[in-house]
Amino acid sequence: MAQDDDEEDLVFNVEEVQKLVRDNIEMCLGGNIYSHSRTPQWITVITEKTLQRLNKLNKPFKYIVRITITQKNGSGLHTAVAYYWDTATDATCTVRWENKYMYCIVNVWGLALQI
Repeated sequence: MAQDDDEEDLVFNVEEVQKLVRDNIEMCLGGNIYSHSRTPQWITVITEKTLQRLNKLNKPFKYIVRITITQKNGSGLHTAVAYYWDTATDATCTVRWENKYMYCIVNVWGLALQI
């Protein structure tokens, strides 16, 4: 049984990470309207809280967090990313959140530490 627990520690749990990111977004942005001047502060808060909570999971990963907050005004947003990594251990998840006024997109990459 202990071996199964060790193997679980080496897995990037997408659902667990998505839930903690969604909680952080909702706590920070909740019912707010879009504010260009407040966006940097929101990004800082969501980033710090997400990294703190990821660290508390005590998983052997390095994390990268990218956050985009944009006003909901009908304009398009295009992004792209490419990876060269170990698909057996490394993973990513994306959380897309919106309210009437804005979109928030959070990408989290978990890169396994070599143990």
